[in-house]
Amino acid sequence: MSVIADDFDSAGVKIHYSFRGQGEPVILIHGLYSSGRVNWDSPGVSARLAGHFEVITFDCRGHGRSDKPQAEDAYGINMVGDVIRLMDHLKIRKASVAGYSMGGAIGLKLIVTHPERVNRLVLCGMGWRKPGAPLHRFWETAQAERFKRSDVPPACEKSFPALSVTEQEIKAVTLPVEIIVGDSDPYREWYVKPLHAVRPDWPVHIIAGAGHINCPVKADFKTQLKVALEKPHT
Repeated sequence: MSVIADDFDSAGVKIHYSFRGQGEPVILIHGLYSSGRVNWDSPGVSARLAGHFEVITFDCRGHGRSDKPQAEDAYGINMVGDVIRLMDHLKIRKASVAGYSMGGAIGLKLIVTHPERVNRLVLCGMGWRKPGAPLHRFWETAQAERFKRSDVPPACEKSFPALSVTEQEIKAVTLPVEIIVGDSDPYREWYVKPLHAVRPDWPVHIIAGAGHINCPVKADFKTQLKVALEKPHT
């Protein structure tokens, strides 16, 4: 299956993206210190979905082959804006979205600020970090040496509070949302359970034998993501 890759200008920041497959568009947003290739392509998620959807992946600003601005105000809500500008660039009016970890936070903010552009959201390895709550330092203990070598500017993570949403905003969401998380992922306790307490109607799918890093390589993760994205959204 052919993959088309290119760059586009997102309000002055070069964003690298690729797409493959045919069908309804699905945008996959990767996690912190990752990329479209590492989070979605290498584990085979993109290829699995491309048999049923037009799959769009991209490198968030500060990551992969996209530009890496240093200023903190270059991140935060601008990362949500990149998704909208990518959709406009590709002439996509509405798409389903799946976001992993940081990508899930971007996706949740996206459906709060631009619900008219999204069909459904699948949160992967992420839930809800309450406004003002501390950011759990998962990366300082999990494969720390790998991530210390990352060239992602510190400003990216420092901007995460700008991606927070309120309980009232979560309760107001009318789009279909599902959650996929590993059974041993600490984000399940930190973020998924608080979200499910507010929205018990949002299904949570637990992937056996999976932590935060290795969940996308699990066969059941790919199956659950495909099933969630295939559900009716109108």
